[in-house]
Amino acid sequence: MSMRIVVLGAPGAGKGTQAARISDHFGTPTISTGELFRSHIAAGDELGQLAAGYIDQGNLVPDDVTTLMVADRLSLDDVAGGFILDGFPRTLAQAAALDRILGDRPLDGVVDFEVQIDAVIGRMLRRAVEQGRSDDTEDVIRNRIRVYHEKTAPLAAHYRERGLLISVDAMGEIDEVASRVVDALEHI
Repeated sequence: MSMRIVVLGAPGAGKGTQAARISDHFGTPTISTGELFRSHIAAGDELGQLAAGYIDQGNLVPDDVTTLMVADRLSLDDVAGGFILDGFPRTLAQAAALDRILGDRPLDGVVDFEVQIDAVIGRMLRRAVEQGRSDDTEDVIRNRIRVYHEKTAPLAAHYRERGLLISVDAMGEIDEVASRVVDALEHI
């Protein structure tokens, strides 16, 4: 099944985990902006050097650099049959850039992972302890969620208006959520 999908959701909603499950189920490659940043930085190419300069200073990589990386990745042959985008778009400006990149082959759907914020904070704090992420404090997590609500959450309304939004309850066990996502995607 060929599909062009974006995954949305608050930090800790399980987007990366579920994108991998969708990828495995449908045989569609996942494109994670985090992985793109790491790949370009490791390669030491021009985009990687630009991204590293921002990341090393603790800043977000600007839209234009991120968009160039995504456009470059979407030009490769392995995504001709579809893709799952995780981490892009994060703003309405990036959504408009994605539309320009895709041209006459628009998205098939946007999966919005709906979560209870207090449960997500608990999930992220547990993950921080398990993975030794000392910078993931409750204050930092709450700030990331606040930024998500300000900058990224408006994408849900944008894609709902376009008839592309697929809301999925992301609370529960990983397999349970994956089953909900696959079922929803099989009906687009």
